[in-house]
Amino acid sequence: MSRSQPLCPAADLPPGTTRKFIFTYEGIRREGFAANVRGHLVAYENACRHIPIPLDDDGDFFTTDGEFFICRTHGAIYEPLNGRCIHGPCGGLSLKPLRVVDVQGELWVVLPDEPPAE
Repeated sequence: MSRSQPLCPAADLPPGTTRKFIFTYEGIRREGFAANVRGHLVAYENACRHIPIPLDDDGDFFTTDGEFFICRTHGAIYEPLNGRCIHGPCGGLSLKPLRVVDVQGELWVVLPDEPPAE
């Protein structure tokens, strides 16, 4: 069974915008972000694949032209629709995806299932 949590009303995430959120996985508090990329909703864990630090600088995930996500520390460039690093020190690796769903005008983040307890 998938876990999910509310994010925001769909109207609060228009194209070209992002929204950060906190979630817990494997007992660790993590940060994620959702984005509306030209009408496509995506979400990822907010951690660069080079060194796991947040990509953003005060919620700013997009390159200046709005076409890609960028790690503000390392300059790694990521394709927003699939999270794949196309330039920089983590070339070829991908951001860890999450899923955003629209439920009657409200956006929800679908979180990864917790691994089974040993």
